Amino acid sequence: MNQQLPPKLARRLLHEDVAERLRERIVHGELAPGSRLNERVLCAELHISRTPLREAFKTLASEGLVTLHPDRGASVAPITIATVRQIFEMLGALEGLAGELACRNITDSQYMEIRALHYQMLVHHARRELAEYFRYNQQIHIRIVEASGNPVLDQTYRNLNAHVRRARYMANLSPERWDRAVKEHEQILDALSARDSARLQTLLREHLGHKMVAVLEALQAPDTAREPDKEAQP
Repeated sequence: MNQQLPPKLARRLLHEDVAERLRERIVHGELAPGSRLNERVLCAELHISRTPLREAFKTLASEGLVTLHPDRGASVAPITIATVRQIFEMLGALEGLAGELACRNITDSQYMEIRALHYQMLVHHARRELAEYFRYNQQIHIRIVEASGNPVLDQTYRNLNAHVRRARYMANLSPERWDRAVKEHEQILDALSARDSARLQTLLREHLGHKMVAVLEALQAPDTAREPDKEAQP
């Protein structure tokens, strides 16, 4: 017989689920930077009360995805060129170090998992399913960092990466950049298979560098302008 969750646990799971749903919409550009998050609209859409919604806002604010305004609700945080450049530079250094350590510490099972994720990612690329592709793409990068065997590096990377998930997704909106990214991932997998730490470190840093350039170009393009007062719609 199914047992009900304790109230505290149920609330925690609810706000995490709400945060994940909003996170996906923000990352995929369905909720534009600067748009106001209308609590009444979102509560009706998600069939929830304001308490878990506001808890979700706090979670997303800690990831740099939402801006909280005292007594004025919340809005989708802007993506600034300076922040993108600074965080991508840090991530490139962290992923490069992770690649070097992963070649030394990765287990066969960890490598096979990354390989499986890679081929699943290729399936979604062939189908031009960007959201699904991006999900597997992110898992590959996270698994490489995990394989470094350095928990401090892992946690630091996750914290920083949360702040630029939208930007990393934006980089693949260009078909040319998306196809190039797949080729870079093929090279990354080959270097990891060979346990070539120097090559993997270079490839990962260059991969992030290319992605940063694509994002900065997208942010500077005229059609990326958003209406800052637009409210979130269902």
